Amino acid sequence: MRRIRAAAVGAVTLSLVLTAAACGGGTSGSEGSNEQPKTLTYWASNQGANLEVDKKVLQPELDKFEKQTGIKVKLEVVPWSDLLNRILTATTSGQGPDVLNIGNTWSASLQASGALLPWDAKNFEAIGGKDRFIESALGSTGTQGQDPAAVPLYSMAYALYYNKKLFAEAGIAKPPATWEELVAAGKKLTAKGHNGLGAEGSNLSNNIHQVFVLGKQHGADFFTSDGKPDFTSDGAVAAVKQYVDLMAKDKIVAPGNAEYAQNQSLSDFAKDKTGMVLWQTASATFKTHGMNDDEWGVAPAPVQSGQPGQDKATNSLVAGINMAVFKNTKNIDGAKKFVKFMTSDEEQVVLNKAYGSIPPVKTAQQDPAFNTPSLAVLRETLTNSATALPQVPEESQFETLVGTAVKELFTDAAAGRPVTTESVRAALDKAQQQMPTT
Repeated sequence: MRRIRAAAVGAVTLSLVLTAAACGGGTSGSEGSNEQPKTLTYWASNQGANLEVDKKVLQPELDKFEKQTGIKVKLEVVPWSDLLNRILTATTSGQGPDVLNIGNTWSASLQASGALLPWDAKNFEAIGGKDRFIESALGSTGTQGQDPAAVPLYSMAYALYYNKKLFAEAGIAKPPATWEELVAAGKKLTAKGHNGLGAEGSNLSNNIHQVFVLGKQHGADFFTSDGKPDFTSDGAVAAVKQYVDLMAKDKIVAPGNAEYAQNQSLSDFAKDKTGMVLWQTASATFKTHGMNDDEWGVAPAPVQSGQPGQDKATNSLVAGINMAVFKNTKNIDGAKKFVKFMTSDEEQVVLNKAYGSIPPVKTAQQDPAFNTPSLAVLRETLTNSATALPQVPEESQFETLVGTAVKELFTDAAAGRPVTTESVRAALDKAQQQMPTT
């Protein structure tokens, strides 16, 4: 119930934020001040297996930054289940950090609040220039035609991770390339007493990521070309039903996964409880759980045809983490220095190597650390078969409302209640009716 209430609060808060922005509100005026030049507060997103892992990764780098600049960075790692609501509260109250990580899919929504520093040519020049970043990462930094609301920090894509030992035991010769093959492989794994596929049914963002990609494969975008919600199209309904049916009908996702929201599916995978997971850059988490690199494999996420590409062959969103600055920061110069530090070639290699992600900075991406077979799959996906989520102001509202609808459908599936085309359409229609109007 706590997570449901949090989602509802986020939906209401974001509705207020977007209404204010649409009516000409939001933070306005010049950049922040330099009243507190020796300190910064930083909200980092949870990228590792747990919050403590992130602190161990980040604190040495923050100490390095302090040694170089004399600026102390106060770190708080915020769980994904709390991050969006925390940010939304900060945008309305004005009581936020100086610098923060945001999911790149939230960029346009948070941009609409007016609370984030726009990264115009001058600000990009202060961190080394816009052309340092790869184009696909810049495509998820805010509404097209406006100055970006954030700077790319980590780039990711979804892939299918499979447990080699469990595949061998089940007689599965190769990773599935189509959804039909994935279901067949999942049933072979469940017949051997394992979960076929892991899912995070209570993770609203992850739900959206999965159904958005399936929506593309069914010819649906969830928004019209002019940015209006379109959650109940036949393609959108088919996408959501196909995803929930992995538990409800195909029985390859365990009912307990309906409550997962904190990477438990990755823990199950590392403990040989689950044979497959669809995830973005999971290698560092597997290692934290004691799994050796040779115990798992990675393949492109499935598509209906078996051959990833564009449009209906899309198999991932352009995933990643962006770094933003609150416009009312009391250390604007220090905040820019910190963003420059975190996106420097050296730090990009250190941080993305630690998290198993891919640097969005072109020169850092050429480091040999990112030429491993597993990362090659992710790089290929980002280049050829990934699509950005709609960069519309209502995107975060979409994640909250449709993500919750999918969560509730998983709850029905776990309880043995039928998940039908009609019940899926009704859930999506309810979500669409709750979207703000401007």
